[in-house]
Amino acid sequence: MTASGSAPTGDGRGVRRGQGSAPLVMIVGDSFTVGSGPVQRWDTYAAKTARELGWQLVTAGAAGTGFVNPGPVKRTFRDSFARELSWRPAPDLLIISGGHNDRRTASGTVNRAAKRLLELVRTRWPNTRVIVVGPIWMTRAPRWAYGVRDAIAAAAQEEGVTFLDPLGERWSRRLVLPDGVHPTLAGHARLAHWLVAALHGQGIGPEAR
Repeated sequence: MTASGSAPTGDGRGVRRGQGSAPLVMIVGDSFTVGSGPVQRWDTYAAKTARELGWQLVTAGAAGTGFVNPGPVKRTFRDSFARELSWRPAPDLLIISGGHNDRRTASGTVNRAAKRLLELVRTRWPNTRVIVVGPIWMTRAPRWAYGVRDAIAAAAQEEGVTFLDPLGERWSRRLVLPDGVHPTLAGHARLAHWLVAALHGQGIGPEAR
């Protein structure tokens, strides 16, 4: 259901602008999504994607968090969803983006945590479309990141939602801040360009038909 209580516009696959209204999209993520260093929340790839696609965007989550790792704020993605989003009217689309912080965690543990979150989302918002974006690495990803990626992808498949894989892309070190991890403003713009194209490929966006 949409925030207004009516069925989402489009053919059931896409999230497209209705008559005089913009799609309501929510996203749960880590520092890549909420901003880090000089990059503020309104300049992240999530915000740039929302501007490009004409969304109303609600961003949740915090730096250092993951499906399993609660980070300095002591809450996982599931906790962030429950506390920040689940009580709101259902959006047209929910994006769950992360996994970068679930290092030193067994793949099975990540898989189960991702499935629990997706099950909670389905229970709370049965008609909301869900997209899962795997861990983001703008530099060469360590070996463990692929295990986390695969565990999250498997959970998405098992729960019947779309998975998008940033690790399958070629990025540039020039798009990374001096910390060697987080994107610059140009890096966020490049991530947004990738996400917009990937969403169009899934039938999401005003130009997707």
